[in-house]
Amino acid sequence: MDLVRQEIISNAKLVVIKVGTRVLTTPEGLLNLEQVASLSEQMNWLIQQGRQVVLVSSGAVGAGMSHLGITKRPADLAKLQAVAAIGQTKLMEAYDRFLSRQHQRSVGQVLLTAEDLTDRSRYLNVRNTLFSLLEMGAVPIINENDTVAVDELQTTFGDNDRLAALVTNLLRASLLIILSDVDGLYDGHPNNAGSNRIATVTEINAKILSFAAGHQIGLSKGGMSSKLKAAQTVTSAGENVILASGRTADVIKKIFQQEPLGTTFLAQGKSVSPFKRWLGFSAQVKGKLILDTGASTAVATKGRSLLAIGVTQITGEFAKGDVVAVCDAAGHEIARGLTNYTSSDLAKIIGHRSADIAEILGHLPYEEVIHRDNMFVISNGA
Repeated sequence: MDLVRQEIISNAKLVVIKVGTRVLTTPEGLLNLEQVASLSEQMNWLIQQGRQVVLVSSGAVGAGMSHLGITKRPADLAKLQAVAAIGQTKLMEAYDRFLSRQHQRSVGQVLLTAEDLTDRSRYLNVRNTLFSLLEMGAVPIINENDTVAVDELQTTFGDNDRLAALVTNLLRASLLIILSDVDGLYDGHPNNAGSNRIATVTEINAKILSFAAGHQIGLSKGGMSSKLKAAQTVTSAGENVILASGRTADVIKKIFQQEPLGTTFLAQGKSVSPFKRWLGFSAQVKGKLILDTGASTAVATKGRSLLAIGVTQITGEFAKGDVVAVCDAAGHEIARGLTNYTSSDLAKIIGHRSADIAEILGHLPYEEVIHRDNMFVISNGA
């Protein structure tokens, strides 16, 4: 057993667990109550070990289809959301049946839309609510609010893998466990005889991303690609991820009993502050700044603030204090930050030295376009 993984598991006091639709449903798409019971028992066991648990659970649509006797996922958005609304109550009833009645663990339902984690105030409210539930000894069970989330309005998370990653960052949990229908990341298709499971991923690079099947099956919205992106979000913030099969009996217990299951994705660098987690992964980007080579290097590798002289182009309309993407000359995003200038003012001063700003605008509100304290570096440009 890898000593690093042993340390990760030993130190994981707050754990986020994400369980996918295909884990919670039968091959026919019906809600698998035996799986819900097993998952509930394992979470109760974790809490008895002195750990706190937050569950991000898919399965509302599948539970609704099961209750209504529907065998095919509705294509119509309104009908799909109606099925999810019915299914969410059935899903929570199942968790309550096993966690509350059998294990005396209170259950707290939390339904989120992307906007809840985009807006800074709502983001903090969600965080405070989840921590209060944990302090009460309850198990928060989170799902996307499928009854109001609409793709066309860009208010969905896309899948619960991303939602779980954002919740992990929101709570600064040291470990995210993603339970899927595969037992880890393989260097080829899992069904191929020559494919091998990768035990540990130290960096999610282009080669690792190329291993993602990226296909959708049945009721699930996400594939391996979404799981790798979720792992990238969590590890970039300085935390760890384990991807394992939710169909393995007692998989959570076995992970915490140090059995070498699944794939471990290791944290990249130090743990990031809560504010920069929101800034880098949850906040809505209102515009884009393109930098020259010198400014890109200063921001990405030297920890410098962004000055107007290094900006070559801007896109979008934004106000002071909005979040903007910071990109290199090729358009690759290297950072995000809070802009000190509106898009209209910034358009007048890009390419100019800070000493020239007062003459151009009539005043010098800030020397920096984005101060390094208000910036999260996504890529070092390597």
